[in-house]
Amino acid sequence: MLSVKKPTSVKGMLLALLLPAGITLMGVAWFVHGLLLERMSREFLESRLKDEAAFLEHQIRDVEGRIELIRMGDYFQDVFHHAFAIRTPEQTIVAPDTWEPLLTPLLDRETDGAQRLEDIDTDNRHADILAFRQSFRVNETPVVVIVSEDLEALKRSQAELHAWTAVVSVLLIVLLVAVIWIGITLSLRPVVTLKRALRKLQDGEISRITDQSPDEFLPLVLQLNQLLDSLDKRLERSREALANLSHSVKTSIAAVRQILVDDDRPLPSELRHQLAIRLSDIDKQLEAEMRRSRFAGPQVGNTAYPVKQARDLLWMFGRLYPDKSFELSSSISEDSRWPIEEHDLNEVLGNLIDNAGKWASHCVELSLKQIGDVKQIIVTDDGPGVDKDDLSNLGQRGRRLDEQTPGHGLGLAIVREIVARYSGKIRFTTEPHGGLRVTVEL
Repeated sequence: MLSVKKPTSVKGMLLALLLPAGITLMGVAWFVHGLLLERMSREFLESRLKDEAAFLEHQIRDVEGRIELIRMGDYFQDVFHHAFAIRTPEQTIVAPDTWEPLLTPLLDRETDGAQRLEDIDTDNRHADILAFRQSFRVNETPVVVIVSEDLEALKRSQAELHAWTAVVSVLLIVLLVAVIWIGITLSLRPVVTLKRALRKLQDGEISRITDQSPDEFLPLVLQLNQLLDSLDKRLERSREALANLSHSVKTSIAAVRQILVDDDRPLPSELRHQLAIRLSDIDKQLEAEMRRSRFAGPQVGNTAYPVKQARDLLWMFGRLYPDKSFELSSSISEDSRWPIEEHDLNEVLGNLIDNAGKWASHCVELSLKQIGDVKQIIVTDDGPGVDKDDLSNLGQRGRRLDEQTPGHGLGLAIVREIVARYSGKIRFTTEPHGGLRVTVEL
C-alpha cells in the first residue's frame, strides 16, 4: 500500500491543506456551472420559442388565417431564425423543408407548450430538438403553430463555453497556488527573522531578542527573554556562591597551612584536634555549596507532600537533639501537595528546624498552613531569641550572630535564596517570652 508522507514544514502543511481544498472547490464550481448553464440556456430558448410562436400567431390573425401569405413574406429571412410549421385543415407549411420529418409528428400531438425530442434519426440525420407548440382558432378555423430549434448547435456552444470555464478554473488554481505560496512565504518571514536573531544570540552578538515580532510570536519571544534573564540570575548566583566558597575555604586552608609549615611548633593533641575540626568545617562548607549548586529553582509539574516530609524531618532531628522536643501542627491534610520541589522543601524545612534545634532550650514547634494560594511554614523555638537590631541581618551570607555555635551561617542564607526563587517571603520575629519565630510564605 502506498503511504503518503506527512509534510514536515509549515509551508508544506498549509499547501497540503489548502491546495486540495482549492482544487475541490473549483471542481464543484465547474460542475455547478455546467448544470446552471444548461438550465439557463434551455429556459432562455423556451422563452424565445414561445415569443416567436406568439409572433406567428399574431401574423396569422392579421391575414385572417391565410397562411400562404405568411410563407410568401420576406420577413422570415430577415427576422425569423427558427424552423416552424403551421397547419390548418386545408394545408400545412413547414420551413425549411428539411424539418418536415421532424416537425410533422409534433403537429399530430394535442399537447401545447415546450416539448423536446431527443435521439431522432431521420434521413441519416441525428437530431435533438426543442419545440414550442401552440394551437388557436381564427374565424373558427383551427390553427397549429410550432417553432423549433436544433439543440446540437446549442450544445456545441455550451461545451465550448464550459471548456473555456475549465481553462479559466485551471488558471485560477495556478493563481491560487501562487497566492498561497507568496502568502505563506510572507507570513513566515518573522520566523526567519527570529531564527536570525537566535543565531546572533548564540554567537554572542546580542544578549536579548529585541526584533519586532508579530502578535503570534510575541509571547514566545517574551518567554525566551525571561528564560535568559533567569539563566543570567542563576549564573550570577553560582558565581557568587563560588566566590564565597573560595573565600571561606581559602581562609581555613591558610590557617591549616600556617600551622603545618611552622616547623618550630610541635603538634600537640589539642592542635591536631583543632586541625581536624577545621578540615571538617571545610568539608561541610563544600558539601553545603555543592548542595546549593543543585538548586535550579522551581520546575513546572514538581510537587511535594509537606506534612509527610515535615514528620520525617522532625523524627530525624528528634534523634539528633534527644534533649529537645519537636512538635508539628498542620491545618492541611496528609495528602496535600505544594507546587515546590521535594529537595527544595527539604532544604527549607531542614535548615529552619536545624537552626531552631541548635538554639532552642526545650521545644521546637513547626506549623504548616495554607491560606488561599499562600503556603506558610512557621518555625518557633524557645531559645534566647535575637535582638531586634540583628533580625534584618539573619540569613545574610557570611553573617553569623554567634561565633560560639558550630556552623558557617549558610543554613538561613540557603533558605532565603530558595524562598526568593519561588517569589516567596521570609520574616524573622522575636517571641514575647523569648525565642525566634521564622515565617516563610510561598
